[in-house]
Formats: sequence, C-alpha cells, structure tokens
Amino acid sequence: MFKYVLTFSKTGIICYTSHLDIMRMFNRVIKRAGIRLSYSQGFNPHPKMGFAQPLSLGYSGLNELMELETEEEYEPEDIKDKLTELMPKGIDILKCEKKNGASKKTLAAQTVAAAYKIYIPISDTIGISGEEIKNSYMNQNHITALKRQKKKKEPVEIDIKPMIRELEIINQDHELIVEAVLDSGSISNLSPELLIKTLQKHLSLDIDRGEIEITREKIYFQ
Repeated sequence: MFKYVLTFSKTGIICYTSHLDIMRMFNRVIKRAGIRLSYSQGFNPHPKMGFAQPLSLGYSGLNELMELETEEEYEPEDIKDKLTELMPKGIDILKCEKKNGASKKTLAAQTVAAAYKIYIPISDTIGISGEEIKNSYMNQNHITALKRQKKKKEPVEIDIKPMIRELEIINQDHELIVEAVLDSGSISNLSPELLIKTLQKHLSLDIDRGEIEITREKIYFQ
C-alpha cells in the first residue's frame, strides 16, 4: 500500500458544495484518472481516502489536505497532473507528496488548530482601532457561547476563550478583517461561527451572516 497527501484549494462557487459531495467528486475523479485506490475490508468496503478536516459549507480553503492510499505506486507529480486535468473549476491541486511512512495516525487525528481569515462588513464606522477591539474582546474573563454537544440535544454554554490561540483584528473602511488561529480537531474544536457570534455581540453588531466571508488558510498538526 502506498500513501499520499494532496494539498488543494477550494474557492469560488464550489464552496457551496457540501463536504460529502466533494468527497464523492474526488473519488470519481481519482477513478477517472486511472489511480487505483485501496479499499477497506469487510461487508461494506470504502476507498481509503479522507480529509484532514471537513470544510464547512460556504467556506473557502487555501491549503486543504486530503490523504489517500493506493494499490500501486505512483509518482506524486503524476497524480497531481492527472487530477488537475479532471478537477472542476474552483478546485486546484497545489501539490502531491508521499506520506511519511513513520506516522500511522491519520491527518485528522493529528490536527490541532486551523488559521482563518474572516471578513465582516460594517455599515457604520467603529471609532476604535482593530487592536483596541481585540484587546477589549480578549480581556474579558470569559467569552461564553452556546455550543451543541455531540451527545446532548440541547446546546451547552462554554467558554471559548481558551480555544482562541491567536487573534488579530484590522478595522478598515466599512470592514473588519479578523485573523484567527483556533483549536481544531478531535480533542478541542472551535468553529469560527462561535467567534463571529461572540464578536458581534461584544461590538453590538447586527450583520447578516450571509454577508460574512470565511477562508481557512492553514491547518496545523501535532
């Protein structure tokens, strides 16, 4: 078995294609490219491929990662070239590398954080700098938000402040640009949505969520 890691970007209208449909698309394109994927054993075998972290609907991604396992050995550059020819508009294969054989963990299991850039339009100018906004926001003792737990039906109030690793805010004409590194992965995970909601509440902003743009720029591993 041979393992590879694809780095790709997802931008434009295809950002509104669901994670499950993107997974199906990759599976079909890989088959059309003549690349023989390995399959799991058992009653319902499935291709051995997976993303480091699913990208939420509507988000752009600049350095998304997918790992795959093949039955035959291929040159990474050949995989990149074959997939590039078949990918739909909005998906760009940036590189393909052989996965380090020493690591048995999946990329998903190794993910610890992700960097985001968030664009929040504002109709009225906020009379303080981005640095002042960041300081007043992060100087709160707690930043509470409602988060739906996997095993519980009702949302639970949590403190998201410890899950914000880095935060920078730029206040320019009619727009806040938020650059944040947030916990991401199976151990601790903070959605940018909760950061946006608490920041809007802190600043008393009433903005339609559909006007806010989010790009995931990088994923960090252990």
